[in-house]
Amino acid sequence: MGKAFIKVKKFFKVFGPGVVTGAADDDPSGIATYTQTGAKFGYGQLWTVIVMLPLMTAIQEACARIGAVNGLGLAAVIKANYSKKVLYAAVLLVVVANTINIGADIGAIAAAAQLLIHINFVILTLGFTALILILEIFTTYRVYSRILKWLALALLAYPITVFMVHQPWLTIISATFVPHVELNFEFFFIITGILGTTISPYMFFWQTSQEVEEEKALHLISRYGKPNIGPKFIKNLRIDNFVGMFFSEIATWSIIVVAATVLHQNGITNVDSAADAAKALEPLVQTFPNAGFLSKLIFAVGIIGLGLLGIPILSGSAAYALSEAFSMKQGLNLKLKKAHGFYGVITIATLIGLMINFIGIDPIKALVFTAVFNGVAAVPLIFLIARIARNKKIMGEYRSGWLSNTAVWITFLVMLASAVAMFYTLARG
Repeated sequence: MGKAFIKVKKFFKVFGPGVVTGAADDDPSGIATYTQTGAKFGYGQLWTVIVMLPLMTAIQEACARIGAVNGLGLAAVIKANYSKKVLYAAVLLVVVANTINIGADIGAIAAAAQLLIHINFVILTLGFTALILILEIFTTYRVYSRILKWLALALLAYPITVFMVHQPWLTIISATFVPHVELNFEFFFIITGILGTTISPYMFFWQTSQEVEEEKALHLISRYGKPNIGPKFIKNLRIDNFVGMFFSEIATWSIIVVAATVLHQNGITNVDSAADAAKALEPLVQTFPNAGFLSKLIFAVGIIGLGLLGIPILSGSAAYALSEAFSMKQGLNLKLKKAHGFYGVITIATLIGLMINFIGIDPIKALVFTAVFNGVAAVPLIFLIARIARNKKIMGEYRSGWLSNTAVWITFLVMLASAVAMFYTLARG
């Protein structure tokens, strides 16, 4: 019994940046996009989950390995090996994408909170923004990472709901493994959004930098800046990464199935508000007298919890990218007085994101548009990551093997094809 407990404890100790990144992947933007595809196309895009799992696992593993091997974040690695034009283009992409995403997530948190409490939208956005900044700036990395891991439990509402509703399992299994494609703009718009909210630019920069933070916490970086790691560290990194991505995709699959069964089959094909999205969880509490309110409560807690998880990661990854590009001290392990620039970027990105909510964009629709923007922005970044991960000069003995290299390039081609198909069908009307 004692040996079994020790083995289990060792297994869970492996969990770190990969699990947190995987949980953050299902942020409010992800929930809105997956709910929209289930409502609009039923089970028609369920197959994307099977496609995305190996793709997101491959690209995130490559990013994690880049950080672990070099002891540097992604922007710092690009800076050391490529021209300033390439560096600034990569940093600009992630900062713009993240800032837009932050704005959409803040709006979604406020809209979800309004399902429970009748407080002005502006006051709610200001209050949540202040809370997020205080948590990120004034708590230590170790404390904050624990908070992030627990917030991931909010996703459990969707897998539970899947098994509480009568499901056409044969149809669902078929839709999961047999691709269905419609040659129109709306279909490719949502597909690009699904890919973009799953394989997002902020995840690339965040996980790379968090592997470095992990090495610092474990005192694995030498005085010369090079990490002292071996095959066991890389193996644990891969386990952590796969577990995070696997459970992220289970959540994605569950959200699409629930939306397809509860919304699409009942004639709700467009998710125009937080209240519409919350209806997907009504079967979870249908035996209770006030099922409508309880479903809103669960949805709101999930959106707020995952927003509090996702927004700091969005602003943090933008801060890592800019700080590395301009040689500023950076890291969530540093206190405010030692990393003014790093925390300054976090604050500015979050505040600009906040301001996006005051230009009249519907919060739920903004989440889907954000996902699509991420799907387009990710394409050139994946191209760059593929080249870095395979470069022997940069990665040494831990450069990508043929399997990892092939998977990352397939990810690039799939993301590119989706974006091109979306713009092509748009141009063709």
